[in-house]
Amino acid sequence: MPASPIRKLAPLADAAKQRGVHVFHLNIGQPDLPTPQAAIDAIRNIDRKVLEYSPSAGNRSYREKLVGYYAKFNINLTADDIIITSGGSEAVLFSFLSCLNPGDEIIVPEPAYANYMAFAISAGAKIRTIATTIEEGFSLPKVEKFEELINERTKAILICNPNNPTGSVLPHDEMKRLAAQHPDVLFVIDQSYEDFTPRMLFSPHEAGALSNVILLHSLTKRFGIPGLRVGYLTARQEWTARIRQNKMPWSVNTLALEAALFLTEHEKDFRIDLQALLEERVRVAGQLEALRIAEVWPGETHFLLARLRMGKASALKDYLAETHGMLIRDAGNFEGLDERYFRIAVQSPEEDDRLLAAIGEWMFSI
Repeated sequence: MPASPIRKLAPLADAAKQRGVHVFHLNIGQPDLPTPQAAIDAIRNIDRKVLEYSPSAGNRSYREKLVGYYAKFNINLTADDIIITSGGSEAVLFSFLSCLNPGDEIIVPEPAYANYMAFAISAGAKIRTIATTIEEGFSLPKVEKFEELINERTKAILICNPNNPTGSVLPHDEMKRLAAQHPDVLFVIDQSYEDFTPRMLFSPHEAGALSNVILLHSLTKRFGIPGLRVGYLTARQEWTARIRQNKMPWSVNTLALEAALFLTEHEKDFRIDLQALLEERVRVAGQLEALRIAEVWPGETHFLLARLRMGKASALKDYLAETHGMLIRDAGNFEGLDERYFRIAVQSPEEDDRLLAAIGEWMFSI
């Protein structure tokens, strides 16, 4: 079972904090935005006499609230089309455990979220990868590339859309065509970063029209509540019923559901300023290019992938952590990337300017 790569950064962060250094977490996909105070107040002022177990599928009241949320966009769901999970990662894990058998194959474009491999191993399945290339700007593969790998053992295709770590988005029409042409293959589509791109993605209504699509969603990033671990999946009831039977009971805690319920009721008051984030990404990418230290693939979301023109990303990561308390994601362990790649999630302009200045210092020190 491979360890999560993010765990390697934890000791660096802890050591910096013990020295009294404020740590800037540019290594994770969550922008450095404060959790809405109203959500914290919703937990603090919870009107319950008992914090009871939450149902395996998540409280019906919250699932009904999500039904109402989607109805505003003319997307028709029922509460039984939705399962609440402990973050998007649990949605991936239990989709695999519920829908795959040992020996089944899953096709995944690479580079991709490193923990997909661990989740596949948990299900006894094998991941077959499709490499995305520098020459094509790490855009997700054409439909024909997927079709070349599909065989009698292929039971699922997992697509992270927008992709982590590249930020690429598979065109909406191509995704629909691929799923429609292969009805015997389950498509698990991880849309955890859907709130950070203006591009059209699969809607739960469209997925529900197909018998072979499971969509994964994350509230962690949407509302700045990573510690509460709330995500959900949407699919036809034949899949949600199966996943509900196999999912770990009571995995989402009641306090997290209360905060999620409040935020969904008032979502228009707490939505991220997507345009500002994307403009900041463009600015940071331009500044990195101007330093001539790295080539940048800005993608179509709030993080960007870069390749150093000289030196190793691990050396840059260590320098930033030890001297400035800044953490970036060394991306060399992603399939298809080498030791020169790193990924950063843009933060506030002030924090990003500190990062750019620190990278400039490192560049002149090597």
